[in-house]
Amino acid sequence: MVLDFIKKQFIDVIQWESPDEKTLVWRFPVADQEIQNGASLTVREAQMAMFVDEGVTADVFGAGRHTLNTQTLPLLTNLKNWDKLFQSPFKSDVYFFNTKQQLARKWGTAQPVTVRDAEFGAVQLRSFGMYAYKITDPAVFFKEVSGVVESYTGEQLEAQLRNIVMTQLAAAFGNSGVPFLDMAANQVLLSQKVAELLAAEFAKLGLTLENFTVESITLPEAIQKALDKKISMGIIGDMGKYTQYQTAEAIPLAAQNEGGLAGIGAGLGVGAGIGQAMAGAMAGMDQPQTGQTAPVQTASPAEDPQAKLAKLKTLLDNGLISQADYDNAKAEVLKQLIG
Repeated sequence: MVLDFIKKQFIDVIQWESPDEKTLVWRFPVADQEIQNGASLTVREAQMAMFVDEGVTADVFGAGRHTLNTQTLPLLTNLKNWDKLFQSPFKSDVYFFNTKQQLARKWGTAQPVTVRDAEFGAVQLRSFGMYAYKITDPAVFFKEVSGVVESYTGEQLEAQLRNIVMTQLAAAFGNSGVPFLDMAANQVLLSQKVAELLAAEFAKLGLTLENFTVESITLPEAIQKALDKKISMGIIGDMGKYTQYQTAEAIPLAAQNEGGLAGIGAGLGVGAGIGQAMAGAMAGMDQPQTGQTAPVQTASPAEDPQAKLAKLKTLLDNGLISQADYDNAKAEVLKQLIG
């Protein structure tokens, strides 16, 4: 019984045997026990261990099996004011840190974020995405985040990280110099800019940001309409050429409608613009002294009937007049020619 009691007072092996993936920091339960000279510290892959003396960080160990003595614990030896001799047994808190990547962590805007854009002024947006991080500096993480605790989980940390993301998201829009519409249309560029800003903020907490992605940006309705319009204009290109193309396509279709050329304006709704275009096309055929456009059946004394018939045939071949219009005009010209 006495031997069992004595054995329980000293720690021979320090290790985190069954780590929980959600737990980032775990304190080895020393309680009233003490660590003896030559004790073994076992640190598994994706773990780090750190000795803390009365709240002051000391030696940090990576993966492997470590024998504890004055050579392997130089910082703790200095804190304890040990000389060359290792004081055994001794008390010290031992914290294990989970250094695995914390993957697929979600972030999102609980409330719209107001950002300032050079083109649209102050706008509000919602956004969400994913990020990954890991602990790389246990001493900094202990001082800035976890402190003296039994354990510390990722859930406790991530509420703070999301607030940092929201702050840097607004800064990315405000300081990037990239127009809002271009940024919204290029989520990869936005992801890179926010990640650059976040890396330094994460480092202040002893963390490394492994990746950061923007998966969606929900824009205000007015801004979304402006974005859609800009995309449409980019597809159309030269508006003048586009209008000319539409007009050229509309004329032959209109000539086939009921009413022939007379129904162009009403049938297509292009109004005076098409009328003027057609008047210009027919100007060489009929120009009375009054200056008004004469009906197609009125021949100009100055124009050779054969030339007029050739022009009418050209209009028909190009689809600018219907067969009926051509036949009527041809009959009028022939009537004037033969009397």
